[in-house]
Amino acid sequence: MKKKVMCADVEIGGDSPVSIQSMTNTDTRDAAATIEQIRRLEEAGCQIVRLAVPDAEAADAFRQIKRAARVPLVADIHFDYRLALMAMDAGADKIRINPGNIGSEDGVRQVVEKAKRCGLPIRVGVNSGSLEKDILASHGGVTAAGLAESALRNAALLEKYDFDQIVISLKSSYVRMNYEAYRIVDRMSDYPLHIGVTEAGTLRMGKVKSAAGIGALLLAGIGDTMRVSLTADPVEEVIFARELLSAVGLRKEKVEIISCPTCGRTEVDLQRIAGEIERRAGQLADRLSGSIRIAVMGCVVNGPGEARGCDIGVACGKGKGVIFAGGRTIKTVKEEDIADEIMKMAEKYERDTGRGD
Repeated sequence: MKKKVMCADVEIGGDSPVSIQSMTNTDTRDAAATIEQIRRLEEAGCQIVRLAVPDAEAADAFRQIKRAARVPLVADIHFDYRLALMAMDAGADKIRINPGNIGSEDGVRQVVEKAKRCGLPIRVGVNSGSLEKDILASHGGVTAAGLAESALRNAALLEKYDFDQIVISLKSSYVRMNYEAYRIVDRMSDYPLHIGVTEAGTLRMGKVKSAAGIGALLLAGIGDTMRVSLTADPVEEVIFARELLSAVGLRKEKVEIISCPTCGRTEVDLQRIAGEIERRAGQLADRLSGSIRIAVMGCVVNGPGEARGCDIGVACGKGKGVIFAGGRTIKTVKEEDIADEIMKMAEKYERDTGRGD
């Protein structure tokens, strides 16, 4: 089990659930725009938000932004350690630095000592695009071992000043290298790990690489907090992070739709039916305090078993569907009535249980 650190009231590490982070892409100096984006991230379920602090004006705006935020804010600092000191004065709940580019060791010392006084954690963030020159030379370029060496070296620099409120990240845009680097550090350190695949790409490719890279780490039991990096609206990062955590069984969605990929045996328009049920069930989620599992299956091979195993389900045949609830066969309805019938059952389920599970 990893050491636990606190980012304001969000626990990172220990036996705490994996928390979801994102980063604003507004100009931090524009406080109003940044506050508006943070509000949208909060509504999407983001638990920690990181802001770039590239200069003193941004550090000054951080103070106003912090007053408006309902989630912990992390100041992302590069090149100038003094910006980290200013961000802590402005109310930052956590500092992200790369000690290799923050300046002199004395600058690192000042950041660490102020973080200790403020009771804040520091994320040591190593990136494949900014490894130290001596590590690049000794490893013959960017490698998983080099990333791990950099991360552990920089954590040791903070430890030198009697500081252990550390979170480590070591991200690469190469999925396999990313995975291997995290595995090395996971074996060698008990600090909590911030996981992700850096510069993963656009909405389509970024999701693919993040699903492979982050999903593999989560399934291996690695990761205490995470960010999905997408060239897109940051809200998309949060939504996909929730979906990914749900897919690997670490977070339960209020409404889970199980549906088959269809094949030559399918004799209804299952894509339309499943899409309509998913859309309408999403509206039901707001009223659920628990969860509901709905199966939408296209044929008689796996359909009845999957439908019977969910809270509510349908197994479709030739222009019709057999409806199941609580493991029992309820009725058979025409294809055009399947979505309506499933939603009636879901509404009844929500009323009868009062909690949805």
